[in-house]
Amino acid sequence: MKKSLIALAVLAASGAAFAQSTVTIYGLLDANINSTKSGNVTNTNINSGGINTSRFGFKGSEDLGGGLKANFKLESAIAIDTGSSGARLFGRESYVGLSGGFGEIKLGKMWTAYDDLQGLGAGAFNANIFAPANNVWQSNNYNGNPGNAIYYATPDFGGVSGAVMYSLGENKTATTSAGNVTSVRIGYEGGPIAVGLGYQTEKANGASPTTKYTQVNASYNLGVAKLLAAYGNVKDGAFPKTNEYQIGVDYPVSSALTVSAGFATSKSNGAPADTKSNGFALAAKYALSKRTDFYAGLQNAKTTGGGKAEDKSNVYALGVQHRF
Repeated sequence: MKKSLIALAVLAASGAAFAQSTVTIYGLLDANINSTKSGNVTNTNINSGGINTSRFGFKGSEDLGGGLKANFKLESAIAIDTGSSGARLFGRESYVGLSGGFGEIKLGKMWTAYDDLQGLGAGAFNANIFAPANNVWQSNNYNGNPGNAIYYATPDFGGVSGAVMYSLGENKTATTSAGNVTSVRIGYEGGPIAVGLGYQTEKANGASPTTKYTQVNASYNLGVAKLLAAYGNVKDGAFPKTNEYQIGVDYPVSSALTVSAGFATSKSNGAPADTKSNGFALAAKYALSKRTDFYAGLQNAKTTGGGKAEDKSNVYALGVQHRF
């Protein structure tokens, strides 16, 4: 009888501890068939990640009491067309941290604060393969996931929130600032309005100049449609100054079907001549269920100047995305 009571007490205690912790297995699978043309070369492929990168992961939290939680996340990219997960198993995110009334702190590998804003002002669902800014914006070259990082996000103050991230330069053979990435953002979201400002600096090594990225993204939901806009600025050694603009619109045709279009442009001042790029994108997404979407889209981009011949590219794609 005593053994039974002890066993029940142990089970009850372990059950209570388990109830305070949660672990979730999740994923996103996105595959498409696409046709790409660059110059005179056309390729038809089955690829992974048409709109969003395919992934799977584990995330969880433990209630430590007093509003404090311990959190973790391990996330891996996966190529649906080959089954490969890349050289790093959890190369997308791998961090542990704490959250509470003070906000959230993360240590490890995570997306930068600047990256948090990406897509807010982009048309065509900011899709990986047919976003308007693809092959147009110099900002696309930023390091969105450097690793060796400390990340802090503030709590929400009436719709206003912010974050800062610092990635340590761990290359001790160069200067102490080698490999550093500093990233900050601040934004507001309330009612139909969402707007955010992001800034990021990168220094790959002691000899290279610091690259600076600034971006403003905004959206306004009219009900019948959502208006999108973005501005970007890049300063580095190759192109001392690049200004970028983007506009777009999301139009819900029905509860299941949304059509989105966008235009992006970029102008860089550099040697031997200025470079200008334009891109147009059109996409549609149909919700087959709460977790599964069918999508189709296209993107056309053109770059002129820079002392080179005109460069054109075209992308057309059909795909399906499932989330679990």
